[in-house]
Amino acid sequence: MSQDDDYDGDYDSPYGERQTRTRLPESSRGSGRSPSARAVAPGRGVAAVVGIVVLLIAAIAFVNRGGDSGSSSEGGSGGSSQKGGTSPTAPSGERPVQGANSGIPAGFAKTEEGAQSAAANYAVALGGTEMFDAEGRATVAEAVYTPDALAKRKDALDKVYSDEAFLKRIGLTASGQAPRGMTFVSRTNPVGTRTEDFGGNRATVSVWYSSLFGLAGEGATNPVSESWYTSTFELQWVNGDWKVSDFTQKDGPTPVGRDQRASSAEEMADAVEGFGGLTYAR
Repeated sequence: MSQDDDYDGDYDSPYGERQTRTRLPESSRGSGRSPSARAVAPGRGVAAVVGIVVLLIAAIAFVNRGGDSGSSSEGGSGGSSQKGGTSPTAPSGERPVQGANSGIPAGFAKTEEGAQSAAANYAVALGGTEMFDAEGRATVAEAVYTPDALAKRKDALDKVYSDEAFLKRIGLTASGQAPRGMTFVSRTNPVGTRTEDFGGNRATVSVWYSSLFGLAGEGATNPVSESWYTSTFELQWVNGDWKVSDFTQKDGPTPVGRDQRASSAEEMADAVEGFGGLTYAR
């Protein structure tokens, strides 16, 4: 399938609005789940799950304090048509990405739409399981951050994600792996993007997304749960592509949850293995 095929088929909603497109996955990643994984033991307190989420937010905040945030004023306001607006994220019709860098989408257009595509895909990369592996973390950081931001944050990233006490609290081994018989889930699912500021070689883009995080397996102390966040990315145009110079995260907006039965550990692990991630495009 060509890239043109991947992005054909834009459509109008019943309300006459153009909708956000996603690119179908090229491959699925295995999770290393043991066949012996079973349902999560019942009776685990909600407080434990909340504690895990708070811990992750604290870790991200710690990393973001690693250097200067970079002033978005240098890029100018650019008169963004979507700033503060309520219009939906509509597909632009442009080819959103030209290739990949170590499996992470790269080659975004130097446009407002290109910046939004970059921010959505970088949110996915920074929220993935690779961040808990030393080699994977280095690959993601080099692909996502500007050289200056990487130099300032590399040590902080390694310190946070390799801290044994931190890893133990979220149920992982000292090397950042899931215990035998369990599946580690860390997946970011963007819902929409919004340009806050755009001009020249700089852009500020917010990404609203849900996050699945936890362990699927018998006896897991932090079963997979869903949370909602908005991350705002400061982007710079560096060496022909958009890169992250800084980002912040806040809770929500969070929808009202439906009264649905929680899936078993087996069902959750099967879903993670069977449904690959997406490349997000504007």
